[in-house]
Amino acid sequence: MTRLFGTDGIRGVANVELTPRMAYDLGRATASRLLGHGGHLLVGQDTRRSGDMLVAGLASGAMSMGGHVHRLGVCPTPALAYLTAAGHFNAGVMVSASHNPASDNGLKVVDGSGAKLEDTLEDELEGLMLHADELTGPDNSGVGVDLDARNRLGEYVRHRLELAQRISLGARVVVDCAHGSGGAVAPQILAGTGAAVDVRYNEPDGLNINRDCGATAPHHVAAIVMETAADIGFALDGDADRCVAIDEKGNVVDGDQLIGIIALDRLARGTLGNGLCVVSVLSNGGLEAAITNAGGRVARTPVGDKYILDGMVVMDAQLGGEKSGHIIIREHTNAGDGIVTALEVLSIVASTGKRLSELASQIELYPQQQRTVPVRHKEQWEAEPTFAGAVDEARHALDGRGRILVRPSGTEPALRIMVEGESPERVSEIADTLAALAGERLN
Repeated sequence: MTRLFGTDGIRGVANVELTPRMAYDLGRATASRLLGHGGHLLVGQDTRRSGDMLVAGLASGAMSMGGHVHRLGVCPTPALAYLTAAGHFNAGVMVSASHNPASDNGLKVVDGSGAKLEDTLEDELEGLMLHADELTGPDNSGVGVDLDARNRLGEYVRHRLELAQRISLGARVVVDCAHGSGGAVAPQILAGTGAAVDVRYNEPDGLNINRDCGATAPHHVAAIVMETAADIGFALDGDADRCVAIDEKGNVVDGDQLIGIIALDRLARGTLGNGLCVVSVLSNGGLEAAITNAGGRVARTPVGDKYILDGMVVMDAQLGGEKSGHIIIREHTNAGDGIVTALEVLSIVASTGKRLSELASQIELYPQQQRTVPVRHKEQWEAEPTFAGAVDEARHALDGRGRILVRPSGTEPALRIMVEGESPERVSEIADTLAALAGERLN
């Protein structure tokens, strides 16, 4: 049986693969394993229409096991994580599919510290979900209650405003909210820096989250930065745990470059903890070269921000992240927070007096291409001789002057292929060839 939990919770097409019954079962399992009778669960959601439906199922399940459910409403995923820890909740669940289209949704569980769960604990929850009807709940006198916690979002805003108000910047900033949950708080927080904030894509209707906007489609906000002659732009994803930036020339500055900008600034000031930055296996080799050439170190983990955080904790690193724009700055947060990333970048721009294009030019990225191929048999790619053989041949052809990484997506029924090398044309050719072959042989 396919594992329910991927790299970022349970995810699928809402009301088809991810049903209210599944949310109900997770609510019962979470209450049984993480809350205990009378425990407290904080629940948030993004702006998808299916969010209310899934929150209702989740809440019913948790209350049926004696858990008290506090509904935060629409909020960024990092706000849910922060408030779960700050409010001394036993656990939290975010109903969101992050950067995925509106038709999808997801269930992300965090523990009482706001951290994503270890794989073994996710496996335990999954086992309990399979037998949710066998779990014994209390009678009427012991069922949990449903509580309105929307006012608690202000605690997150106040904390992030404290960070913003340390920055004094008279810049013109465009923020793309992806019609997602970041729009509820990001404009106010970014304005706390003194910047003039131009807010775009902040009219959610339940169906338009991430549609032609946000961190997965940053060229739209890049055009706006150019049209308005803004100094800098930021694109969040649907739940605001990712951020990519746009420089004043309209160039996209991705997560790897943002990590590099932050790391180099901290290395120069002697404040990069242990001189170490933790990134995933997907991060560009040019990022690693820039950090090591400046005297720092880079460690790599599997894809997924929870693995990044695990590595940061084990190695006592203060900075880590992914090319996608999930960036963790541990002195401020133990979760990827696109708003904190934006504030950190604005702080560096303000303190150095440099434009974002100049800062980004310090991280010379190697040619890299990624392909996401919808396939039915993503886990079996190594057992398919024609495709696996083609991957080996392509690696041999690179002759040690590049990388090829093939992995099943943790969030979609797809295979992800990354190719990095010296020649942009050769990299694209290899990526296209492998992607076409994967689509042919794995469906």
